[in-house]
This record gives sequence, C-alpha cells and structure tokens, in this order.
Amino acid sequence: MKKALVVGGNSGLGLALVLNLLENKYEQIYIVGNNEPKDEDIPDNLYDNFKQKIKYIRCNLVNCEYDFLEECNDINTLIITCGFGRVSSFDNLTTAEINNLIKVNQISIINIIKYFYDKMLSNKDFYCSIITSIAGHIASPLFSVYGATKSALHSFIENINIELIEKNSKNVILEVAPGSLSGTSFNGEKNNLNLLNEIPNTIIEKMFNKEQLYIPDYEKIYKGVIERYQQNAMEFGKNSYDYKMKSNRVANNPQVKIGYLSGTFDLFHIGHLNLLKRAKQYCDYLIVGVHESGSWKGKETYIPFEERMEILKSVKYVDKVVKSELEDSDAWEKYHYNILFVGSDYVGTERFKRYEEYFKDKNTIIKYFPYTKTTSSTQLRNKIKSN
Repeated sequence: MKKALVVGGNSGLGLALVLNLLENKYEQIYIVGNNEPKDEDIPDNLYDNFKQKIKYIRCNLVNCEYDFLEECNDINTLIITCGFGRVSSFDNLTTAEINNLIKVNQISIINIIKYFYDKMLSNKDFYCSIITSIAGHIASPLFSVYGATKSALHSFIENINIELIEKNSKNVILEVAPGSLSGTSFNGEKNNLNLLNEIPNTIIEKMFNKEQLYIPDYEKIYKGVIERYQQNAMEFGKNSYDYKMKSNRVANNPQVKIGYLSGTFDLFHIGHLNLLKRAKQYCDYLIVGVHESGSWKGKETYIPFEERMEILKSVKYVDKVVKSELEDSDAWEKYHYNILFVGSDYVGTERFKRYEEYFKDKNTIIKYFPYTKTTSSTQLRNKIKSN
C-alpha cells in the first residue's frame, strides 16, 4: 500500500505534488501544515479522491513538535516543501523571524529526516524529496537568513546521500532547488497550480528514479547563473543586490504572525496549557497578557501576580509575557498583533462586537476557541474552599 507524508502540502507546489501522488495511485496521503487545503485549489476530477485519501494534520513547525510523525510512521514516501522567507536586509529582520526561519526551514526538516532515516537505510524502497532553493547554491543578498537555511539544507542532503550510498542503501534524497516559481504564493502571488506546468510531474519522476538534484529551468536559466556566481561570487552578489532593489522586491513587513491572549492564569492547570498550545498552532509569536488579579471577574487569586508571570515565561509555547492592559484593544496599540485568542463564550457579547469593529481595518482577526472538558480554575477553587 503506497502511503505518503507531504509536509507543507496544503498549498502551492506542495499541494500540486499531493495531487500528482493521487494520480500515481497513492492510497493514503498525510498533509501537514498551518492551514487546510482550499477546496477551490483542488481540481473537480480529483476532488472526491482527495477527500477520501487525504488526512490533514494541523501543525506549526515553529513549535518544534513532531507528534504527527508517529501517526505517519508507515509511509514509504516523504516530501518536504515547508519553508518561508522574504526579501529584506538583515537589519530589518526581527529576532523572532530569524529564529522561526531557522526552526521551520532547517531544524524541523533535519529532525523529520532523522525520524525516517532507518527507513532510508533499509533494503525497501523509500522515496524522499526536499524542496530547498536556488538561494542555497549561490550568493543571495537581501535573502541572508533564508539563503543560509537553504544552503545548510543543500549541504545536509548532499552529505546524507553520500552516507546512504556508502552504507549500500538503495535510497537517496532528491533535492529540488527552484528559483521563483509562478503559481505559488511565495512571492505574494495567488496560488495557481496550472502555472507550475510540468514541474510537479518532473519532481515525482526524478524522485521515483532516485536522482539526487533537480534545478527547474537549469539549462535555460540557472546553469548560466551558477557559472557567473562561481566565476566571481562578490560581483555576482552585488548584481543580485542591485537587481532586487531596483525591481522593488524588498518586503519591509515582518513575516511573523503575532498572537495575543490575556487571562489571570491562577492555579495553572492542563486547560491553560492546552489553550497556549492551541494558540501557538495559529501564530509564530505568542504574547500572553496576565491580569494582576481576578477582581474583574469577581474572583480571588491564590498565586501572586509575579509568580504567575514566571510560570508562563517557562511555558515553551509562550514567547513574551506582559502585564495585561485594561482592554485587549489597548494591548493591540502596543503590540500590533494579528490574532486575538479568546474563549467562544465571548462570541456575540457587546465587548467583542466592539473589538470586531475595532479590528476591521487593522489586519487582525479574533479566533474564538471552544472550551474543552478539562480541569478548570473554578473546579480547583471550589476544591480548595471545600477543604
């Protein structure tokens, strides 16, 4: 039974590869990503097959959590297309963006390969492809950290393939190193899988043939590009810098989705932890505002404010802990977050109707989470009072 895992297969090139695997009679395909594939991106002739054979798993690789791998451990095909970046000078990158770039583009991919490495070493066929970038093969100023992560992946794949061959394995990793691809959202364009033409088919074919490197448009474009780089790397880099500046490709907005939630977090319990974990799945940088007391809800707090702050700072899903503002809209004025997380019991309240109106022109949404049946602070308070 042919089964595959496509990390980042929810859109663009990743989704095109998923559709190609369906046409190659794969019975089960796991898609891991931040968002579910859009129905509008799935061709009508593959729609029913897609719904039957695809299992989507939400995961934000920024968290460096790989629980999903256990569910997918019976695959024989692995394709990794995840990654992000933006054209920007190094001084314009935030620390959070730098850390997230390295986690998603490099660390997560190496860890996923490590998990399946025994399968690659076995005498059974295991097909694997990783999407890197031409930026990992040449100088790419204004793409410094992104290029560094892709260069590291190129070196990693090259070295792993040598080890596999020396250990007499029949399996290798296909590195796919494209430049700009029309039809993908990487450069701010809308996804249009038709514009990818034969690239997905070629990737699958070369992966099945156990090839090690594929650079789309190599003969037409990138053979000459690589030769110019090898002749004079500094001169090539200067020309690349000038081209990007003149073509208005520089993006000044950080490619980090900031989330915010506020609460008292008294008597910290599993419900709090699940809330933070879930929120971090939807954002890259999570800010938590802590109320000084529970008086606004008419509740007594048992743990001092400073200690509650320290507890939250030690939670790996939390990037920044702050004293909460009187209103979450006041917190937006300070942190300009993109998502406000809150319990679903606030839907339709006057306060959150006001927030929804406030956020309309601010590129910010409110994400309402339904409450789950876990331990609650109210239960703990009642237990304490009963004793």
